[in-house]
Amino acid sequence: MSTNRSRLQLSVLVLKLSLLSLPSTAAPAGPGAQHDGAHDFDFLIGDWKAHVQRLPDRLNGSHSWVTYDGEDHHHKVLTSNANLGEFIVDNPKLNLHMHEQTLRLFNPTTQQWSIYPLNVFQGTLDTPPVVGHFTGRRGEFFHQENFKGRVILVRYVWIDVSPKAARMEQSFSDDGGKSWEVNWICELSR
Repeated sequence: MSTNRSRLQLSVLVLKLSLLSLPSTAAPAGPGAQHDGAHDFDFLIGDWKAHVQRLPDRLNGSHSWVTYDGEDHHHKVLTSNANLGEFIVDNPKLNLHMHEQTLRLFNPTTQQWSIYPLNVFQGTLDTPPVVGHFTGRRGEFFHQENFKGRVILVRYVWIDVSPKAARMEQSFSDDGGKSWEVNWICELSR
């Protein structure tokens, strides 16, 4: 019952967001662009097992990773190309639990995806989103945020490995993108 209610609430949220004209900093696709990226995340739709490696102490040379296992579920929203992910993983040994949601919206004008972390339980939507596109089976998405008093770049990389495997990485850069520290690796399998 609560899962259906959460999906309904998220569908209403997506509908409201689609009615708003959210500004995008992405450049429009050039006149010679032939690839329509509206279906680039279709590989992710469905249910997955998730194995996560997370670097909790970031941008200071730490190599102390924490692992989690659980499940990841992705569904299309209404009849659109937008999709919603619900991620539930645990580390019983350290008594750690994560339950997160992600909303992905495709802008047909810019041919860019915007990825918004959200929390339906708290009623929050993180902005700005990470924004980007796929080249082949690899998608890169970027944004800028404040982290421990400094401005950093954030990069998500999504890889469509096969029909039974996918990978997502999050990295931070505090030198304008010259170097990246991977701090999150999520391996999905069916």
